[in-house]
Parts: sequence; C-alpha cells; structure tokens
Amino acid sequence: MRVMRVIIIVAGLAILGALASAGLFMLRRDSRKQGAESRMAWALAVRVGLSVSLFLFVLLAYWLGWIEPTGLPLGR
Repeated sequence: MRVMRVIIIVAGLAILGALASAGLFMLRRDSRKQGAESRMAWALAVRVGLSVSLFLFVLLAYWLGWIEPTGLPLGR
C-alpha cells in the first residue's frame, strides 16, 4: 500500500510540474520566438499523457487487487 501511495504522489507531482512548465512557457512567450508556443503545447500534451497514464494505472491496480476502496469514514 505504501508503494502505491508513493507512486501516485510522484505521478501527481509530475503532472503539476508539467502544468507549471506550460504556464511558464505561456508567461515567458516572446512574439519574436515561435518555439515557445510549441514547447507550451508539448508540456500540456505531456500533462495530459501523464494524467491518462495515472488514471489507467489506478484502474489496473484496482483490477489486480493492489489497491482496495475503503470508503469515507462517517465519523463513528
């Protein structure tokens, strides 16, 4: 269980990092440079790919029994 938590946290941080880099490319966009827009699009594509991969990994882990739903505690 602990390994799964670490994998999900690392993947989440990678997704946030890709989103932050796309934001930086957008903010530092210079009208003279055409490469910044392609780098921003590439960073967003990486973010989407990582998000889909994480979702599929969680589904696979559930299907294989590596993780189990625990439900929400109701305060009892």
